[in-house]
Amino acid sequence: MTAEKTIAVVVVAAGRGERAFANGGTSPKQYRELAGRPVISRTIAAFLTRKDVSWVVPVIHPDHAELFAALGLADPRLLSPVSGGAQRQASVLAGLTALSPRRPDYVLIQDAARPLVDDDIIDGVIAALREHDGALPVVPVIDTIKRSTDGRTVTATEDRNTLFAAQTPQGFRFPQILGAHLRAGRMPREFTDDAAIAEWAGLTVALTPGSTRNIKITHPEDFARAERLLGGEKAMETRVGTGFDVHQFDTGDAVSLGGVEIPHTAKLKGHSDADVALHALTDAIYGAMGEGDIGKHFPPSDPQWKGAASTIFLAHAAGLVIERGGRIVNLDVTIVCEAPRIGPHVEAMKTVIGKTCGIGTGRIAIKATTSEQLGFTGRGEGIVAMASASIELPRED
Repeated sequence: MTAEKTIAVVVVAAGRGERAFANGGTSPKQYRELAGRPVISRTIAAFLTRKDVSWVVPVIHPDHAELFAALGLADPRLLSPVSGGAQRQASVLAGLTALSPRRPDYVLIQDAARPLVDDDIIDGVIAALREHDGALPVVPVIDTIKRSTDGRTVTATEDRNTLFAAQTPQGFRFPQILGAHLRAGRMPREFTDDAAIAEWAGLTVALTPGSTRNIKITHPEDFARAERLLGGEKAMETRVGTGFDVHQFDTGDAVSLGGVEIPHTAKLKGHSDADVALHALTDAIYGAMGEGDIGKHFPPSDPQWKGAASTIFLAHAAGLVIERGGRIVNLDVTIVCEAPRIGPHVEAMKTVIGKTCGIGTGRIAIKATTSEQLGFTGRGEGIVAMASASIELPRED
């Protein structure tokens, strides 16, 4: 009877993950929550739930020790995290070196940013290692691939039947890949993945079935896609709503517009802070969901909303989108008035709206115009705001 092979896993999580966040955010993607659970926790759990895995070693950024500790992961097979290097190749070698005293038969090298890896993919990689030095899960390339030597014109068309997109975990017989990594570490070139190092070292690498679900989270929109996959790949539909609001001027010295206090010779009259821009925007989001208007959710007859900040209303509308499993795609507001000047305050408004709705400012547009001194806005009697909201919601059959 053949003895069971010992299997170790290196989870590579040493990057900063900054591309996955809008507005220049620096929070690492692997610690951001995905459907209520940190990405890296999901990735590690995919291996710790398996009885055939003996050890898992996380490789993390030296600055992320507290973030990792805060995950509260507890399993006797989960080894203490080791610090990674500046490049992925160095991080993997750090993980392999940490496993050396345990001398596993096989090692699986997994990107922390692929939290949707499943047992079928892992089983395929392990099975292939019985006959090959390495195994690489792949999916066929569907798009036609063009080659260009100058980046401007097509040089050739590749045969896509021979092309495959690589995924992780990439599996190897431990002594062979450790030796290959040690030799590669002395080379001036950088390898893009572990299979490339194995190929360079003359090891045989088998192709095994990957999955289109096994996505790598890189950009902000990847989180929404991953959450849809976790939710059962529900079909999404785009909805659009519009909002319109008017408030007249009253005695005062500032107006609230887009969540920003702007000095002026008057204020806007209303039950709340009378932020005409946020009211129109809130109604646009409610409209896209078929949820009525602000008055339905926050009746002006209710004294608790007297003088209330309109960001409360906007946050409620945005929260309903999330509760229904959707996301805000973009928001567009037009403010019509002769004064005050809106332009100098647009970026501040976008920041407030983005923070309130949990979206990047690149998804928000704020425009201002006058009415050429026509009508009540032209006479300086008040301000008009018009808004539209585009959202995605699970399709309702």
